[in-house]
Formats: sequence, structure tokens, C-alpha cells
Amino acid sequence: MLSYQVIESGKPLEAREGETPVPEGAEVLMQVEACGVCHSDLHLWDGEYLLADGEKLTLADRGIEPPFTMGHEVVGVVAAVGPDVPGPEDGGVQVGDKRVVYPWIGCGTCDVCQRDEELLCLDQRTIGIRWPGGYADHVIVPDAKYLIDYSGLPTELACTYACSGLTAYSALLKTGAKTALDDVVLIGAGGVGLSAVVFGKSMIEGKIIVADVDGTKRSLARQSGADETVDNSEADAVEKIRKMTGGGAAAAIDFVGSAETARLGLDVLRRGGTLVSVGLYGDAMPLPMVMMPLMMYSIRGSYVGTLQEMREVIDLARTGKVPPIPVATRPLAEATAVLNELQRGEILGRVVLKP
Repeated sequence: MLSYQVIESGKPLEAREGETPVPEGAEVLMQVEACGVCHSDLHLWDGEYLLADGEKLTLADRGIEPPFTMGHEVVGVVAAVGPDVPGPEDGGVQVGDKRVVYPWIGCGTCDVCQRDEELLCLDQRTIGIRWPGGYADHVIVPDAKYLIDYSGLPTELACTYACSGLTAYSALLKTGAKTALDDVVLIGAGGVGLSAVVFGKSMIEGKIIVADVDGTKRSLARQSGADETVDNSEADAVEKIRKMTGGGAAAAIDFVGSAETARLGLDVLRRGGTLVSVGLYGDAMPLPMVMMPLMMYSIRGSYVGTLQEMREVIDLARTGKVPPIPVATRPLAEATAVLNELQRGEILGRVVLKP
């Protein structure tokens, strides 16, 4: 088995050969066909997250130590199954089935996991973070229930729905936007932001306004269906958005997660509006405490999505109502080069690695 692993934070990934794992119990061995490269992989590669006042959250703080294999947007073919895996007639899989992997997996035994709220589990087994991921030619999945049939969708696109599409979909649900008067501002038009544009056209009746400092990304957002775009580096960006929305947006989703973008998200809201925070860029934002009750703002954190939401994402994509985001394929051996390009802001849409 070949995998490209983080051996030292910030250093080039190293190719490692090892024994191909044999699935045990309810496990399934997947032969990887494609794996998306996500912006959150940069934090895993760097080994840290930026907190407030120069403080940092390290991978060691989270109990994660190199070497490990990244890659949580995985699609592949069932190569082998453990003895406890049911067949397709009983909701399981068989060798040869093509599936996209739900990677946000908890311990499987605690109360929240039993309630299908695995994102709240304190003992995560997330594929590509705490469990060997898809920057490899094979992946072990703990249970067949995390494998979703994506037939009818292109393989390279399907893997992006495991994070980019799922994160966007779940964040859109949290906006509470329900009517044609509920405009939503999307801050950041990277892979996840573009996914929010294409899914949002099927979920949001109001206008979808995209704010990004990159003109090429704003243009791509318009091509993907955004009703309006704004350069949020301009001094009058807030004024422009409030004018577009008739006094303020019902919600804003911050796909960047910096102090500046979070404050922009708050400033463009109408009374009673909701800011959904998704991005992991880092730092802290001073909150205008008096304005919180006066404007009745809500701030919600959103981290990827549930297994049920991923099934809904795949079902929605299959309807044909969700146009594809731009996806480029690269060889797995170019993983480090792709991470560097992503860090420099040179990637449009999503890049998918193929073993």
C-alpha cells in the first residue's frame, strides 16, 4: 500500500510503502479512486491553528502526532470486506461497489454517536485526521454505513461532496433563510464557498451575494450562479451589501474565518440576522456587546455535517439541480505541490488527487 504522509509539519509529504490492511469485523477496505484536497488540510500539514493574541492550537494539543495520512474527501471501490459486513440486500456492500466515504466518524459507542450526532463525539475517528486518509491507494472505513452510493455522479466530483459540498449544505441549513426576502451573504469563494453558491440556488429563495477579495473568484462565483458579488477589500463593501439587501442580510456565512471577515459578516446583517462561522483562518474578533442584544444577532459555528446531511447532499446532486463546481485532477504524487498552490491561493474550485 502506498500513502503520502505528513512526517514533519510543513515539510513535503513523504511516500511510504506498507502492507495493505486487511479489514476486520465490520470494516471495509476501499481502493481509492480519488481524494479531494481541502483547505483544512493546510492546518493539518502546518500542525497548528491560530487562536487569539498570538496563541496557537497545535495538533499535539488535539492528540494528533505525525506520521499520519491526510485526505478526508475519499471516493473508491470496495476491495475487501470484514466478516461482519452485511451484503447489499441487508444495507451493506460487496466487493466492486463504488462508494463515497463519509469521513466524520465518532467512536460509535457513546451517547451522541448512538443518537447519530457523531460530530459531537469526544473520541473522533475522522478519516484523514485521526484515521489514515485518502492520500493513499487504499483506506479502511470502520463500517459500511459510512459508504454512500453516488451512482449517476462523476467520481471526481462525488468525493468533494464529503466535505466541500457537505460543509456548504450544512451551513446553508443553519442560516434559517426561508423566504425570498431572506438574502444570504457568502464570504469567501474558494471550493467550499463555490459549493455554497451552487447548493444555495436550490435551497435559498433570496439573493445569494458573494464577497471575495479575488476578482477571478468573484467572476467564477457569478458564473456559478451568484446574484451579486462584492470586493470586500473596498472601504464601502458593507454599504454596498446593505444596499443590495434592502437594509441587511438575513444571514452571512463566513467561509474564511478571519477577524476581518467575521466582522464583515456581522456588519451586513439585518436585525435578528445570523452569522454562521465555518472558516478556520484564525485569530479573534472583538464583539460589539451592546449591539448583540440591540440587534438580536445570532452567531453559530458550523463544522462539516452529519451522515444524514451527506445522504441529502448526494440525493440533491443527483437531481441535476446542483451544477458541478470546477474540479481539476492531479496525480497523488503531486500532493505537496497542490498543497503549496492552495496555500498561495492559486486553486480555483477543487483539486482532486488520483492514485
